[in-house]
Amino acid sequence: MATFLYRLGRTAFRRRWYVALIWVAVLGAVGFGAVKAPAAPDASNSMPGIESQKAFDLMEQRFPGAKADGANARIVFVAPDGQKITAAGNKKAIDKLVDEAADGSQVAGAVSPFQANAISKDATTAYATVTYKVKADDLTDASKNHLKDAIAQAKHAGLTVEAGGDALATQPAAGGAAEGIGIAIAALVLLITFGSMTAAGLPLLTALIGVGVSMAAIMALSSAFGLSSTTGTLATMLGLACGIDYAVFIVSRYREERAKGHTPQEAAGLATGTAGSAVVFAGLTVVIALAGLSVIGIPMLTKMGLAAAGAVMIGVFIALTLVPALLGFWPNAVLSRKARKRGRIKEGGTNNGGSRWARFVLRRPLPVLLLSVVGLGALAVPVMDLQLGMPGDEAKPTSTTERRAYDDLAKGFGPGFNGPLSIVVDARAAANPKAAVTTIEKKIKATDGVVSVSPARFNPAGDTAMFTAVPSTAPTDKKTQDLVKTIRNQRPATEASTHGASFEVTGTTALNIDMAQKTQNALIPYLIVVVGLAILLLMVVFRSVLVPVKAAIGFLLSVLAALGSVVAVFQWGWLASLLGVETTGPIMSLMPIFLVGIVFGLAMDYEVFLVARMREAYVHGDNPRQAVESGFRHSARVVVAAALIMMAVFSGFIGASESMIKMIGFGLAIAVLFDAFIVRMAFVPAVLALLGKAAWWMPHWLDRILPKVDVEGEALTQQSTIPPAPPAHDDTAAREPARI
Repeated sequence: MATFLYRLGRTAFRRRWYVALIWVAVLGAVGFGAVKAPAAPDASNSMPGIESQKAFDLMEQRFPGAKADGANARIVFVAPDGQKITAAGNKKAIDKLVDEAADGSQVAGAVSPFQANAISKDATTAYATVTYKVKADDLTDASKNHLKDAIAQAKHAGLTVEAGGDALATQPAAGGAAEGIGIAIAALVLLITFGSMTAAGLPLLTALIGVGVSMAAIMALSSAFGLSSTTGTLATMLGLACGIDYAVFIVSRYREERAKGHTPQEAAGLATGTAGSAVVFAGLTVVIALAGLSVIGIPMLTKMGLAAAGAVMIGVFIALTLVPALLGFWPNAVLSRKARKRGRIKEGGTNNGGSRWARFVLRRPLPVLLLSVVGLGALAVPVMDLQLGMPGDEAKPTSTTERRAYDDLAKGFGPGFNGPLSIVVDARAAANPKAAVTTIEKKIKATDGVVSVSPARFNPAGDTAMFTAVPSTAPTDKKTQDLVKTIRNQRPATEASTHGASFEVTGTTALNIDMAQKTQNALIPYLIVVVGLAILLLMVVFRSVLVPVKAAIGFLLSVLAALGSVVAVFQWGWLASLLGVETTGPIMSLMPIFLVGIVFGLAMDYEVFLVARMREAYVHGDNPRQAVESGFRHSARVVVAAALIMMAVFSGFIGASESMIKMIGFGLAIAVLFDAFIVRMAFVPAVLALLGKAAWWMPHWLDRILPKVDVEGEALTQQSTIPPAPPAHDDTAAREPARI
């Protein structure tokens, strides 16, 4: 492989104009396809195999025209202090709002609180429900502004009016200015690392091109493969992250080869043949992690994972072709300012921060190992109290109308009112459908934890009914989760008394509970598949049994510590105020899956780049301790820079107003911190120091079975010696004749 990639790098350097034009053509072609492609379908949150989804499907089938996912707005009214909502002036203002809200082309209906008896017991709070024919994403600005104007008029009458539901919900936004600062910090880290504007800008440029190609391709294929507009979110994040990392390692190795006296073209070939091999296998580990999301059984996650895997592969191809081509355009500009000023590049010394740190760990491997394991283990303890769920309006900042509406409803009607359970009764097989539904209503109403049950609403055929049950506790409360389980556990006895009817529990609260359970059940199989395949792949790369196992253990330590930190902050409330988290609660259901998938990919990047240099030194004659030091001398600085870049980018999401985005940004940033600076910089060298030669041991029978790939570039060292490069300021360096 190293020889093939070496030739690919030299060819790309020599034929740089062709390579650049090919990528421009690819970008133009997919961009044209994206423009001409039909609009992307609406995002589908379908969750096959769970009861809530089955009930939603039954509702849409038996109640024609009643979209279960249509937009809605719950307008909450609070009377001024000392007044009742039923006062003549207040009633007039509410009726006027409802009448105006109902007068809209996209409105399916608007129900006054005085018609639906939606008034609190103390008559200080009421709510009106406005339903729409279309999803929230399809609401026009005219429809939204019409409702906002009606709300504004009611406020002028002296009422406190807030809007819940999804019709006017503020869309989650990333970190805004904080995210921009994160990207600026990433650029600064690159500039400090390389000492060259060109070297700092090249990885950013190629990563952006890769993201552009992948996103345009996703848009072009969206209609054919049912990819929604949200499918590319993960692809953008990882395409940018991995694209920068891969380009950084190629550029860094190119500068190293130039320091050894190689000509620019030869240095580009050697960089692609050695660091490029690590890029290929690092990319494959990321692809494994992303493709493994299909194990979860959620179509949305599967599509997001495969789309992101495609983006990562495009990043790999760009690193192997476009990066050496761009090095051909600026062979000396990517060198440090000192190197260009001297006019000749001198090879760096054998002693730097990386080698000094490695020697420190090699002298004290056991204390360093124990300290890193105990520290990460302590941070992982909160995982034992992990509660999964989907935070709703209660997790939004108080500056949003949805959060204020949530609080007003909880105060006026009780905490469970914000998360009612929808009961769907299939009475087709019952002798008396109405009597069967009434029986189920009474049974559920008598269940401890249920405050009230609404009157049942039948479909036109009269064989299916829906009603709601209001819990006494909040939607994210564990008691609500227990209530759903209790109702379902009592189902056999309840259904037996109806003589043929059956029912299912759904609604947003039940759906979130089911989703949390489904993802929790899938987490272990996902880990087994992803880590197992990665261990096999790393065995091929490192020709070792213990090094891949060590990599997997290190990853598990970092991801558990990161998840424990997320629980401590967002569930327990530690340092929550410092991060602007206003309300603690359950951890987003998909957070562990996202954390495992994304962090696994980035962790294996760092593992491959760092340990591949150790393996390379060991294969070329260094003893195990020297190999560890050599790997750190050549790769530690670049791994640290790559980690700082990722932390800066991810930390930008912490500045978002949405709690879930904060959670994702914090979780990813802290996971990269743990993995890069504790696991890779301390745990890995300590374990390798204790293992010695055993670290690189592999049974002969396994060595014969596994395919052999030259990741270390051993074949390249057998080539004839290349004459030293001319001075860095000599323009002929960029015009040397091609020789392969």
